[in-house]
Amino acid sequence: MALNVIKISQISPATNSVEPLILPLTFFDLMWLKRKPTERVTFYRLTESSHGTFYSVILPKLERSLSLTLTHFLPLSGHLKWNPQDPKPHIVVLPQDTVSLTLAETSADFSRISCKGLRPEAELRALVPELPVSSDSASLLSLQITLFPNQGFSIGTTVDHAVMDGQTGAKFHKSWAHICKYGTIPQDFHLPTLLDRSIINVPAGLEPKILDLMSYLDKGSARTLKISPFKEIIDDVVRITLEMSQENVDKLKEKAKNESTTYSDLHLSTFVVTFAYVWTCMVKTRGGEPDRPVRFRYVADFRNRLDPQVPETYFGNCVVSIVLDEYKAKLFLGEDGFVNGVKILSDSVKGCGSRGVESIWEQYEEGKKNFKMGTQVLSVTGSNQFGIYGSDFGWGRPVNTEMMSIYGNSQISMSARRDGTGGVEIGVSLKKCEMDVFISLFTNGLDD
Repeated sequence: MALNVIKISQISPATNSVEPLILPLTFFDLMWLKRKPTERVTFYRLTESSHGTFYSVILPKLERSLSLTLTHFLPLSGHLKWNPQDPKPHIVVLPQDTVSLTLAETSADFSRISCKGLRPEAELRALVPELPVSSDSASLLSLQITLFPNQGFSIGTTVDHAVMDGQTGAKFHKSWAHICKYGTIPQDFHLPTLLDRSIINVPAGLEPKILDLMSYLDKGSARTLKISPFKEIIDDVVRITLEMSQENVDKLKEKAKNESTTYSDLHLSTFVVTFAYVWTCMVKTRGGEPDRPVRFRYVADFRNRLDPQVPETYFGNCVVSIVLDEYKAKLFLGEDGFVNGVKILSDSVKGCGSRGVESIWEQYEEGKKNFKMGTQVLSVTGSNQFGIYGSDFGWGRPVNTEMMSIYGNSQISMSARRDGTGGVEIGVSLKKCEMDVFISLFTNGLDD
């Protein structure tokens, strides 16, 4: 997709602060330190706006409201710094720090690019900005507004996962939208203004273990903020957003009950049945040797699982990556594959409530060290609880939102459906030949 960069602005927080802000990374931040950035693009249709109106009215409002929003999310304007004398990186915010905002235009068809149907992955990549990083310094947030003249615009966001998790990121997006539309933020919005890291109560020995694991995995060269480059996007990789209605979800729950001998013990949440269903479709799509290894991976929120609990107003990460034990593909290839997936995920999710962070870390570390090449891994990002479709900047709700970072990370994305009637949206990025098989399995399974 041809893109014309109009300008790159540096947006400062609307604050008079003159003191540097230094925040140490916690255990939950360090877990995401060497991960690829989180990328999202959200599309907004402009039905009655001319090219001139966008530049004279809409863009200035977006820039002013971004500056105001950054005062409530101050760490995002800073950098991640790893000085040679420090055992771990810190977030450092200086008075002159800014966030990069790229403005671009494209003549592409907005309706086609922003739809939920099949689209080339490479076309959408142009809508998210790069995040500058060196060995000892990394920007934490980059933004890009792309205008589709007389059609609409998109907002691309690239953020370092080490600074915040998905819940905090969703609050940033919704806060920016609300300030742009109304000039203020509702008092009951629970802005993440709490920066005190001492409220994260985890065993003191866990942070050094993360740093030791990074050194082990990187063969001793872990003291850098640089990460391995993204997998190159080949021409035949496509993306789609598939929908599960609430009726689909309810039928999957009934299927799990009817086909399981221990259904009364199952945790049949929307997350569990959706992930288990997509997982079995993915394993069947790959096919191959039935004894090949496969793994589940997902993220659990620990705000309410620590003692004391972490307030809603905390800024930062409070999620942990759950890596399940290795299984053989044949467990999910048969007629009972879905129910087997539900049982495994159900037991894991229920166990999060009773297991401590240290136990989960030990399983995570073991999974990383014993990972076998060729293992099929599927993880899920996003949540049907974030409410991104409620982000109205003043010109209507988004027509679509995509997690762009799923490609190359063996991930799917999950969010609530736009129409608000329940169910979920599932974002998938695969080679075209695999996608055709996956879509057939996914849709035929729901029909059956």
